[in-house]
Amino acid sequence: MISWIFSIVSVIIVSAISLIGIVFLSVKPARLQKIIFVLVSFAVGGLFGDAFLHLLPESFYILQNHVLIGELIIAGILVFFVLEKFILWRHKHHILTDTEPAIKPLGYMSILADGCHNIIDGVLIGSSYMVNPTLGLTTTVAVILHEIPHEIGNFGVLIHSGFSIKRALWFNFLAACTAILGTVSALVLGQSIKGFSDFVLPFAAGSFIYIAGSDLVPELKKETTINQSVNQFIFIVLGILLLYGFRFLGN
Repeated sequence: MISWIFSIVSVIIVSAISLIGIVFLSVKPARLQKIIFVLVSFAVGGLFGDAFLHLLPESFYILQNHVLIGELIIAGILVFFVLEKFILWRHKHHILTDTEPAIKPLGYMSILADGCHNIIDGVLIGSSYMVNPTLGLTTTVAVILHEIPHEIGNFGVLIHSGFSIKRALWFNFLAACTAILGTVSALVLGQSIKGFSDFVLPFAAGSFIYIAGSDLVPELKKETTINQSVNQFIFIVLGILLLYGFRFLGN
């Protein structure tokens, strides 16, 4: 029972971090537009950093089967490619039949990938508390540390995709709440769900690589001035370095 209480409280705290975008509510729209590409650059670094410095190293350590890991990465890339094609089809249909401002497919892709990633975080938190409270607490702290830059970047991607600030906060929070589903699943199903999450790690890495490389980087290329390009590079590197540092803190 104690593990349930600690796990649920911890995952609720982790999910609440997605509301970090509240700090932008007081920012004027014109000012917010100027920093959007900075947030998108940060998201690129965060996604690449999470994929290559967290998810994939963990996958190689747990699964051992390198060919299987490669197959799951490719599966993640292909599944999100198909999802994006479907969203693009729906997107064009929406434009033809509705006069409301359309949301870029990138926004919905980001929400799906973030939800998948948060389920894994929830499973890790629940599984850790089943071992002992200390391990559960350290795992929660590690998740919080890498979620902060991830959620900031994801919020920027949603704003860039056409979401209003309030809608971006809401959808970001809904995606974060999938961590609760992961935690409850871990507590109910025990180690069997933990084994399932091991296979989801490289799949999630593939989705992050696809979104960062296929959708976000091309968006950054639209800004070609020297100052903007330098700022984008700096924040991409900053996002990678933060995830690199959090990897050691998580250990």
